[in-house]
Amino acid sequence: MQFLMFVMTDPTGEDNNDDVEVWVNEMDASGARILGDRLAPVSQAKQVRVRGGELVLTDGPFAETREIIAGFDLLEAPDMDAAIEIARKHPMAQAGALLLRALDPWMG
Repeated sequence: MQFLMFVMTDPTGEDNNDDVEVWVNEMDASGARILGDRLAPVSQAKQVRVRGGELVLTDGPFAETREIIAGFDLLEAPDMDAAIEIARKHPMAQAGALLLRALDPWMG
């Protein structure tokens, strides 16, 4: 199964000096991480909608929230429990927050 893991900032997170690259290298070597990257600042984001046939663009940030999606990883794991074990090793599990979502097999 494939899982999309959103890497989020969280002001309530603990200080963590662990190097994310160590986690990336370990997961890449094991085949658990398919790809991933950091995202540009939310201030550069655009929300795209079409309403009544008209394009409606909104500059980011879009909501009053303390958590911001800072990056993503696409994971390969046999099930959600295994994906959780992969995610719990990520430094941002301690310093921020991680959101796991299984990819819908019907869409693939």
